[in-house]
Amino acid sequence: MADRNTPRYTVPSLTTQQGAKVAAILQERLNSLTDLHLTLKHVHWNVVGPHFIAVHEMLDPQVDAVRAMTDAVAERIATLGVSPVGTPGALVATRTWDDYSLRRASAIEHLGALDEVYEGVITAHRKAAKDTEPLDDVTNDLLIGHLHELELFHWFVRAHLESAGGDLSTAGATTEKGAAQKAAAGRTAAAKTASSRTTTARKKK
Repeated sequence: MADRNTPRYTVPSLTTQQGAKVAAILQERLNSLTDLHLTLKHVHWNVVGPHFIAVHEMLDPQVDAVRAMTDAVAERIATLGVSPVGTPGALVATRTWDDYSLRRASAIEHLGALDEVYEGVITAHRKAAKDTEPLDDVTNDLLIGHLHELELFHWFVRAHLESAGGDLSTAGATTEKGAAQKAAAGRTAAAKTASSRTTTARKKK
């Protein structure tokens, strides 16, 4: 009896077993990207504080780009002869991560958490690109193209968390909440330092 996960056909030059393997890798990326685009929209709705509008408006182009990535991945799966699965239930049942943990929070806290989110997505995307390299040039090229945009968006996030000396306030964090707390603490410390310098400069006048 044929494996139900093996397609009846796939793209030329790949065996159906290879097509199935590539599609399985892409299904994991489809789940991850779908989760990312929903998470970004969630942050867009729940960010508050002095930098609200800057972060609110920065995220929508990221939402649109990541949603386009999900469409490209799903269509590649279908091209390989496999049915892409995009239902919420299937995503929740197969994902290896928890829901995004922040609700209404300051811009810097959300950006700290998103640093951790993007790091996880990009790391997994790079592995998928490496795993598909010997199997399918087209899929590998698709994933590498995504990495260019994902890493650019990650830089946008990290630019808010970076000191003038190049240090990240989220360095060493391993969870979204931990990264959010470190980002908030870093912003508070930077504000105190700036205030102290201003006071000292005034006294010297």
